[in-house]
Order: sequence, then C-alpha cells, then structure tokens
Amino acid sequence: MRVHAGRRGRTWITLTAAGSTALTEEIKRLKQLIARVETTGGPMPTALTRRHLLTAALATGVAVPLGAGRERAAQAAPSPARLTLPPPTGPHRIGTVSLHLIDRSRPDPVAGPRHHRELMASVWYPATRDARRHPVAPWMPAAPMRALLVSAGFDADAAAAPLTAGHEGAPALRTPERLPVIVFSHGNNGHRAEATIVVQELASHGYVVVTADHTYDAFSQFPDGRLTVPLDLSFTPWDSSHDIRFVLDCIEDIAADRNPDAERRPLPAGLGAALDLRRIGMFGWSKGATATALVMNQDRRVRAGLSFDGPMQSVPPVTGLDRPFMLMTAEFTRAAEPSVEQFWSDLHGWRLNVQADGALHGAYCDHQWLIPQLAKTIGMSDEDLASWVGTLDPARAVRIQQAYPLAFFDLHLRHRGHLLNGPNPAFPEMRFIP
Repeated sequence: MRVHAGRRGRTWITLTAAGSTALTEEIKRLKQLIARVETTGGPMPTALTRRHLLTAALATGVAVPLGAGRERAAQAAPSPARLTLPPPTGPHRIGTVSLHLIDRSRPDPVAGPRHHRELMASVWYPATRDARRHPVAPWMPAAPMRALLVSAGFDADAAAAPLTAGHEGAPALRTPERLPVIVFSHGNNGHRAEATIVVQELASHGYVVVTADHTYDAFSQFPDGRLTVPLDLSFTPWDSSHDIRFVLDCIEDIAADRNPDAERRPLPAGLGAALDLRRIGMFGWSKGATATALVMNQDRRVRAGLSFDGPMQSVPPVTGLDRPFMLMTAEFTRAAEPSVEQFWSDLHGWRLNVQADGALHGAYCDHQWLIPQLAKTIGMSDEDLASWVGTLDPARAVRIQQAYPLAFFDLHLRHRGHLLNGPNPAFPEMRFIP
C-alpha cells in the first residue's frame, strides 16, 4: 500500500517532538487499518489521502509545509500565476489587520486539556489617505492557500493567492460619526477570505468588516506558523455561531480600547474609535448563513442578517426573527429546500428573497471570479468550469456581489438606498422571489 501525497512529488511534514509522537501513533493506527482491510477484504473506510495525513498531523498542532517535495525542481520551476481580485468601487482606501483570538471560556476540542479555542480573524476598515505606505495583504497566506487548492483537487502550485486592496496596519480613517460593523461567517470547510470581494466593497463604502476562520472547519494559519485545515469532526452551524458571538465580544474590547490579540500585536491607530456597536450586521455563506440566523436568534447585538445561499439546517433549528433578513438564494431555494421555506415563514420583520439566474451555490463568493482565472491557467474544460460556476457571468456576479449586500446594509444600518425596492434594469439577472 503506497500513500500518494500529491500529483507533483511528495509532501514533507515538519513536526514538533510531541507532534511527531502523536503522528507516529496515527500512522501506526492507519497501518493496522490497512492490514485489517487487506485481511478481511472489506472496504477501506478511511482514504489514505494527502488531506488525511495533513489532518493527522494538524490535529496534533504540528507545522505542515505543503508541496515541499522535489526541492530542486521547485527552485527551478517558475512561480505560479497570481490570481487577481476586482477593485472595490467605494471612495475610501482600505486597511486591514489580522487578530489571533483565544476564547478562554471554551476548551479546544483537539489540542487537549488546558488548551482553549483559538481563532484567526481579520478586520477591514476605511483607512487614511496614506494607507498606500503600508503593504497590501494577500487574500490568504501561502500555506493555507496551497492546502485549499489541494483539497479542491488542484495542484498545490496551480496559482498564487491574489493580493487584496487592504493595507496591513494602516491607520483608520477619522470620520464625523462612528462606522457600522459587519461580521462574516464562512461556509463548510471554508475560510474567512472567501467573500473578500464583498468585504472590500463594504469597507470601501464606510463599513468596518470582521471576518473569522472557524478553526478545524477552515483553512487557516496562526502567527506562530501552525497551519489548520478542516478536520473530520462534527462542526455545526451552532459551533460557528458560538465563534461569532465570541468575536462580537472581541469587537467590544477593541471599541473599549482593549486589545484582544493573543500576542498583543498593535492595533491600527484609531480603529477602536471607529466602531459603532449600535449598528452591527452579519452575513454568511452556506453554513455561515445558517450561523448568521442562529447568532441573531441568540444575540440582539446583530440588527440585520444576510444569507448567501444558506440551507438553514441546524439542530436545534433556526427559529423566527423580528429583525431584517435577506436571502440571496441559488441552489438552496425555498422551492427546493423545506428548511429554507420554513425559515422564510418564520421571518416576522422586514424580509426579501433575491436570486441571480444561472447562479450555483458559490455564486455570491469570490470563487465565482477566481475559478475562471484558475481554469485558464490549468486548461480546465468548459464543462468542468460550468460545474463550478454555472452560467452566471463572473463579471456580472461581481457587480451583484458589490451592489446587493451593500444595498441591504445601507438600507437597514444607514437608512438609505433604493436598489432593493424591486427589479432594476441594471441587474436583469436578479429576480425578486415573492
């Protein structure tokens, strides 16, 4: 039995002493599993894939450099093509800062006793005019980007992460009034960067946006280099909602001039003073959309919620809401998914359901724009590309991503705008579902 660790050479894994012992035990267990299957002739219940070995290593808190095999060839190979993001349309430059957050009220489900829940988060905000003196942030760090590509079935070196419009650590813009805050929750086996087009658009128009990785359900990396990938654990929308409620507490810390970062890395100048905690909204994709509704069920700090094709499935289920909520549906429509229709019927405040013709599940996230670029780089067939992005034109998807979330939060947190009044000839593919 040979373990294949990737299409273009082997993967090496660097371990701490404790991690090495734990990984050795995991490999021993897998060998016993192989022997039992080969003896009995039964089916293999666990695929010995590159991702499974990563899971075994990362569950022990080890560092996992990806795609490091064939070092000489890698040194000689050309750099992968860098993907790009569309620029935001708002008047403000954008700053961003990453935060390492530790929730000491919750144990870590993997690391063991005396370890607490850790998350990585990013804050995006309008920045001062001299923001360009600060380096731009990548869409995501190189290590989780490579792991993400492999998990999706691509080569680890297929593409480099795009650069964002966010300038790391730039001072926050001083404005006459504090700015509304929006929180984002990602989808299953996702990451906090997956809606960066929307995040940057909101920040460029005067919002502070906070995104968070749901550790063990996300591709992420901590400041000390630890890489985390989605593990084979039960991680529900309720778990995501608990993370977000903790993130809301951390936002309150920042507004009170307290630094929640575990390493106490400096926060951007003026960031705390920019936050208006009376105007908080939330949006999420897929599982994160369900988590958005759950957070609103539990926490009245969130005044308006937006779903990007959320299935609205959880145990216990989502219950009714009396605050504004908008559904941007694609595959999890009210007609196709009873849980979405039930959620819709339980909305007792302002509500709206819009849908883009030709949209698939990820149409309102970055990959609707990024996957076509990757397709050209690797020579993906038109049929395969259509299975990823459907028939919604990527450029039109970007226009929708930049317009409709902004219009929703503008309406309910700033009481302005008319785009959501009904169908608009500028967006012929957008349908209002009664």
